[in-house]
Amino acid sequence: MRIIIGSKNPAKITAVKNSFYQDEAEFISLDIPSGVSNQPFSDEETIRGAINRAAGALKHGNGDIGIGLEGGVHETSHGLLLCNWGALATNEAEPIIAGGARFLLPVEVAARLRDGEELGSVMDDYAKMKNVRKHEGAVGIFTNGVINRMEMFTHLMNLLVGQYSYWTKKE
Repeated sequence: MRIIIGSKNPAKITAVKNSFYQDEAEFISLDIPSGVSNQPFSDEETIRGAINRAAGALKHGNGDIGIGLEGGVHETSHGLLLCNWGALATNEAEPIIAGGARFLLPVEVAARLRDGEELGSVMDDYAKMKNVRKHEGAVGIFTNGVINRMEMFTHLMNLLVGQYSYWTKKE
């Protein structure tokens, strides 16, 4: 099985590999554009980005499965929440989607995002670190390391792989 990952981000690649550990698979990561803004600002836009990456990975990687993982934010009456969505695409069916963890971002981070900045660069500045998005992620910073970005995306991938297994067994 060829699994094409629509990202070169190490946390996302590891998450995909963690979730397909029982399968004999070849993993290929490609830099696939999301087709949405650099900072998705709703569930709908984040889902669309994940689906676009999964479909693009499947098409450009000539694989059996395409995976798209996308982080974004979602405005609520409580404030700005971090959100993440994933999609698993095959040539046989509509993409499978799943959403993951959500948590409230601090007011000062949310304000900068509303002003048009991207979470990755805001987090580097906020945490006084480099490449937070490729390592612990905002979730790692704001949970004090209890959960990191790779673990968050692994949970999301487990939801996708579980659904994929269910639907392929039903056929």
